Formats: sequence, structure tokens, C-alpha cells
Amino acid sequence: MTPDWRLPDPHFQPEFYRDVPLKRFLAFLMDTALLLVISVILVVLTLGLAALLIIPTWWLLNFAYRAISLANWSATPAMRFLAIEFRNADGTRFSLGDAFAHTLGFMLSFTFFPVQVLSMVLMATSPRAQGLTDNILGTVAINRRAGR
Repeated sequence: MTPDWRLPDPHFQPEFYRDVPLKRFLAFLMDTALLLVISVILVVLTLGLAALLIIPTWWLLNFAYRAISLANWSATPAMRFLAIEFRNADGTRFSLGDAFAHTLGFMLSFTFFPVQVLSMVLMATSPRAQGLTDNILGTVAINRRAGR
């Protein structure tokens, strides 16, 4: 992939990528905790029916939560709290298609653990802290500017 000059350069603008892998990990933990609470509420509201289908329920809930929040804010609620957001290859915020594709990549990488490990290694070692899905789609997670 050729470099896109509309994205912040990690060598000349390192502040956009500073602590992003750690923030992404913390956001993942926070979003997962919130999704767990939502899942418990869903199980209670369905009188236990959701518990019988917990794997597909969790997958669909997780997918909807991430895709909808990424389409609206280019970040999940926890990512917003930690002041990071995604940008696509041309430097703009995510569209619905970007959000869907990124969420699908995220969910597939968690379905196959070795793929997730590879993604984490890439985030920790690449100049733009991009995971596998980010590399494939040309997306990046960056620190948000103040006041946004």
C-alpha cells in the first residue's frame, strides 16, 4: 500500500499515535465490560432465552454495538472516552461501509485467536499502530484533537 499523505505522518506528527495501542486495549476492555452488562440485562429481559443462544447473541450484540458506534462517531463509546478515533485511508471519519468492514474484520480476528495475536503484534510494532484489519483496510486509530 502506498502512503497516504492525508493521514498524520507518524515520524513528523507522533502525537497522533502516542499511546494508541494502550488506549485501544483499554477501550476494548471497557467496551467488553459494557457489552457484558448489556448482555446480562438482555438475558434478564428475555427471561433467560438469550442465555440459551449466548454465543450468537453476544456476536450480534457486539457487532451491532461496534458497527453503529463506529458509523456514528468513528469510535466506540470507550474509544471516545479515551480520546481516540478511527480514520479511513483518505483521512476522513468512518462511513457506514467503513464501520461495517472494520467491525467484520475485528470480529473475525477475535474468532480466530492466532489472527488476533498477529493483529496485536502489528499494533505494537507498526509506526501507525495499525492492526491486521487496519492494514487491510488502510485505516488508523489516532488521538483525537481536543474539543471534538
